[in-house]
Formats: sequence, structure tokens, C-alpha cells
Amino acid sequence: MSWISIIAIYALFWVLTAFVVLPFGIKSMDEAGAEKLLGQDHGSPANFQPKKILLRTTLLSAALFGLYYVNYVYGWIDRHSFDALYSGMGNS
Repeated sequence: MSWISIIAIYALFWVLTAFVVLPFGIKSMDEAGAEKLLGQDHGSPANFQPKKILLRTTLLSAALFGLYYVNYVYGWIDRHSFDALYSGMGNS
């Protein structure tokens, strides 16, 4: 696997992980009991911490990419692992 592929696949893992990690630990203005400004949405986050989100995203995406890369090297799960799912679909 080339370095460009590694960077591109890690970037995909990072972006997908960011969307998974983003809602955890966030409290809305109503849940936190914080005072809202005029026109502010009731669901806007009261305790948004981007550094914590970036750290969690980076750690989780690194772990997931590590699993992906180890599977790529050792071939634990390949395309032939899913042949049993499709074996009966084309025989109708």
C-alpha cells in the first residue's frame, strides 16, 4: 500500500469518526440551563470543546485505521469472506 493510499484512507476514517464522535458529551443550552441570546437555537451546544473532539476523533480513527491496516496485511477478512451471503441470490 502506498503512502498516498494510507493518508487518503486514514483521512476517510478520520472524517467518518468525527461525525460519530461529535454528539457525545454535548449538552444543549436547555439541558445545561444556560442563558440563551436572542435568536439562539435551544439545541445549540452549551459546552462545545473542539480540542477534546479532535483528540477523541484522532485516537479512535487511528485505532480503526490500525485494525484496517493489520487486516490488509494479514488478510483476515477479504472479499471471499462474503461469498456465503450471495451464494443463493442468483439462482431464482
